[in-house]
Amino acid sequence: MAAVVHKVSEKLFHHGSQGNREDHSASAHDRQDSGVERAREEEKRALMQWEEHKRPLSPGQVHSDPERKMVGHSSNVLRQEDFELVKTLGTGTFARVWLVRLSNPRQGDENKVFALKILRKVDVIRLKQVEHVRNERNVLAAVAGHPFITTMVASFQSLDSLYMLLDYCPGGEVFSYLRRARRFNEPTSQLYAAEIVLILEFLHEHEGVAYRDLKPENILIDAEGHLKLVDFGFAKKVDNRETYTLCGTPEYLAPEVIRNTGHGTAVDWWAFGILVYEFLVGQPPFWDQNPMKIYEQIVEGRVRFPSAMSPDARDLISGLCTVDTSKRLGNIQGGAQTVKNHPWFRNIDWNALYNRKVNGPIVPHLRGPADTRNFDEYEPESEKREAYTKELSNEWDDYFKDF
Repeated sequence: MAAVVHKVSEKLFHHGSQGNREDHSASAHDRQDSGVERAREEEKRALMQWEEHKRPLSPGQVHSDPERKMVGHSSNVLRQEDFELVKTLGTGTFARVWLVRLSNPRQGDENKVFALKILRKVDVIRLKQVEHVRNERNVLAAVAGHPFITTMVASFQSLDSLYMLLDYCPGGEVFSYLRRARRFNEPTSQLYAAEIVLILEFLHEHEGVAYRDLKPENILIDAEGHLKLVDFGFAKKVDNRETYTLCGTPEYLAPEVIRNTGHGTAVDWWAFGILVYEFLVGQPPFWDQNPMKIYEQIVEGRVRFPSAMSPDARDLISGLCTVDTSKRLGNIQGGAQTVKNHPWFRNIDWNALYNRKVNGPIVPHLRGPADTRNFDEYEPESEKREAYTKELSNEWDDYFKDF
């Protein structure tokens, strides 16, 4: 898909010159327009085919060059007007996520929907989020096709905005289900936790990426009841280096982030331990109205377990929420495999789970593919917008060239 436009342009570029030069350039321009139009229609057809099947790719396929995958590429031809904005699914300080469907869909494609994340370049620059936005786009391109990570089908841009076209997860946030249920039973917690282990294993060991913002609000449930990790704004390629940015949610921060001693992918295993605890108990282990008190508890690292929690669950969480990163489960020799081998996961068939052959524990009740009942209502977008000026364009457009 990504290469279509490039090939069209190449053919047009190397076309021999003949006849009147002005006529030739006019006809070349017309041909280029029709070539781009054809490429655009071809890309939209491919989007519909992907949406229909949504097959997870194997780890090796996911890891391949984003420009050669069916998903995760940068598109030169897609435009916002190719999509009908149906409803806002979420808003942030510099982005809005919409439920969209293709404008003028062909028969049979009317119910095929996506989530479209729209970021205004002016706001991204003003809020100093350029690096985060670039990281998010590039990490999502690299991991597109993983069964439990939101799929960035394509990215594109206009003069003043950046776009990420994502698969739509109609189930909404895991957080909402957890609050309604108060806590999850052990089998539900185990299955959800196992899906997250597969995500972290892939991010850390195939991509060298630390996610750095694991929490129930960033995990959605898809139509089949499986998890999808979203919001990669804090994700960073660290490989074996350490980074020092303070980011994340207080209750989920690892001790090394609070102490600012430098951190890597081990922070995700700590946060994973907090998440498993919250699944089973209904609230995280370290909590106080005052964030400074939460930080003190985290650095001390003493987790208190309710008596009803199983010994295996306690042992897993204790291994993950270990202050010393050299002894933290998931970060010790053997990596994610040491977590997968833990007795708490003894009933998990990891291969079947990766291939989504295991039923999701909570399947959302939906009226159809475009059902938005699991998302809040949002105020309409403000009409007042700061202009993306020629000066800004000259200074910043190079930073957005990946889109």
